[in-house]
Amino acid sequence: MQTPDSTTSALQDVSRRELRDLVRAQLQSLLEVGDLRGAKAILVPVQPVDIAEAIEGLPEAMHAIAFRLLSKDEAIEVYEYLDYSVQERLIEELRSQEVLDIVDKMSPDDRAKLFDELPAKIVNRLLEQLSPAERAFTAQLLGYEAGTAGRIMTPELISLKENMTVAETLERIRRLANASEMIYYLYVTDAARRLTGILSLRELVTSQPEQTIGDIMTRDVLFVHTDTDQEEVARLIQRYDFLAVPVVDREQRLVGIVTVDDIIDILQEETTEDIYTMGGGVQTGGDSYFQSDLLTIARKRVMWLFVLLITNTITGTIIKSQEEILAKVVVLAAFIPLLTGTGGNVGAQSSTVVIRGMNTEEIRSVGGPAQVIVREGLAGALLGLMLGIIATVWAFFLQKNLQVAIAVGCSLVAISVLASVSGSALPFLFRLLRLDPALMSAPFITTAVDVLGVLIYFYLARTILNI
Repeated sequence: MQTPDSTTSALQDVSRRELRDLVRAQLQSLLEVGDLRGAKAILVPVQPVDIAEAIEGLPEAMHAIAFRLLSKDEAIEVYEYLDYSVQERLIEELRSQEVLDIVDKMSPDDRAKLFDELPAKIVNRLLEQLSPAERAFTAQLLGYEAGTAGRIMTPELISLKENMTVAETLERIRRLANASEMIYYLYVTDAARRLTGILSLRELVTSQPEQTIGDIMTRDVLFVHTDTDQEEVARLIQRYDFLAVPVVDREQRLVGIVTVDDIIDILQEETTEDIYTMGGGVQTGGDSYFQSDLLTIARKRVMWLFVLLITNTITGTIIKSQEEILAKVVVLAAFIPLLTGTGGNVGAQSSTVVIRGMNTEEIRSVGGPAQVIVREGLAGALLGLMLGIIATVWAFFLQKNLQVAIAVGCSLVAISVLASVSGSALPFLFRLLRLDPALMSAPFITTAVDVLGVLIYFYLARTILNI
């Protein structure tokens, strides 16, 4: 049942979506007739993120025209919301100085993300033209390994000293607020820039003006290192509901912060990557799937499909080798799709919950891999019993052959247990081998269960039918 709040939220989502579609349609119509003044006017009340989406929905030839309608400050903000492919296209189409003005004013972490997507030749040219301070910030971030806290952090923060008073700190915040990405958390460092404490803006404004920072700050600070994996940073922020987390180097010197908005982007990217991978190796190399080149997509997808083709050939070979029993009891062939399809689905369910548990670390609450595999095996047995009873009754109703019905039911129980154990065990094996557990997804497990499931089915059929 929907609550009033959820209904209101849904209506707001619809209205925002309709607004974006309306802005895009009107913008395109005005640009097609050359009414630049009218096009500029309709963008005035629109939020930057919605402007970015409207521009992305335009034909490619109109991207640069629409972008030039924005004021300089607005263009900088809108640019950060654009898809990387659109950002790259604008760099190629806009004049050099226009590009430089935008890139130089971007936050360092957003600029580093952009440079990761651009060709090296363009990156080198832009780096040379940045102001010395921004060039140093960007070079620092690009110097860290991709996927680490150092690569996604921003060095724009406000640091304090313990001997500063509350009044002095408030004055410092007023001066530096525009140069910092986050002012809700304030970080305290010593003379060597080592992180010694933290306090929130709330704690600051509720303290007396003459109090020193050392008296009101918290000395027990949670932080990450520059080489900490970005997924670990995301889990830390999610666990403690932080708006930002400080980043230190190996000497404990404060070098930047990772903010929650960056973490949301990371979680979306990681989730998208896992879903694509679990779909059968449909990785896109960081690009949007629907904006990637069709030949590239086909090349990546065909490898998995080729593997499935080979393994399914094995299943066909096994079935062909059982011509003797199939010739005597032809009806056995009718239930092969039912058994293999059910086994594949059961295995996919197990692998999905295990991989999800790995990503969220929820698995730790139920013990190690052995406990998880045993639990899934028992779940598979329970599922198999329920499905096996139904399949036995259905097979007998269709064929009026009790022995065949029992063979189908028993096979379904065995295949369900096999699929559950395989689906839960193989992701752990892949992680042990330092491979992506998401690769142990539905296509791979389905094929593995098909091969073994067919063998189990014919073995049980031979035993029960005495053939």
